[in-house]
Amino acid sequence: MIDKLINTIKDDKDKWNQFQHILIEKNIASKTVLLHEGEISNNIFFIKSGCLREWFNKDGKDITFQFFFEGQPVASIDSFINREPSLFAIESIEPTTIITIEKADFENLLISFPELKMEFQNFIFQRFRNYGQLFLSRIKNSPKERYEELIKNHPEFIKRIPQHYIASFLGITPISLSRIRNRK
Repeated sequence: MIDKLINTIKDDKDKWNQFQHILIEKNIASKTVLLHEGEISNNIFFIKSGCLREWFNKDGKDITFQFFFEGQPVASIDSFINREPSLFAIESIEPTTIITIEKADFENLLISFPELKMEFQNFIFQRFRNYGQLFLSRIKNSPKERYEELIKNHPEFIKRIPQHYIASFLGITPISLSRIRNRK
């Protein structure tokens, strides 16, 4: 999505001159928190390279519920749109390069480029779909079935994400995940 965004803006030289300064590229180390739980999200992040996760703290336990990779936008959408405290944190898992855009600039961008607004809406719908699938999987599937589903649908997770984050995402302990993996 970030490449399409940049290319769309670059296609119009006047618009590129108007908007290029709002696309702030940053290189961040792993375990960098971009948004803390309880903060109001003022930025949307587009991943050029690397991986981010969304997580929250439940009674001192770190619960990961989403991973994002190259090309994807990331924000605490409810906080970003409604100006409410975020229910979760956003953190890098590995060294990551992002492009960050402030809320007001992003809104102006979507007004100037309606095709990007449609692309962003499609992304939000896809996230709702992903959350629905995750919710149903947690209700109907065993931990082993959730792991097998993860391997089938997202093999890149296993290659790039530390086991303790995968276990948290699956709703199990790292020891349980290790047992499941060793049974294969």
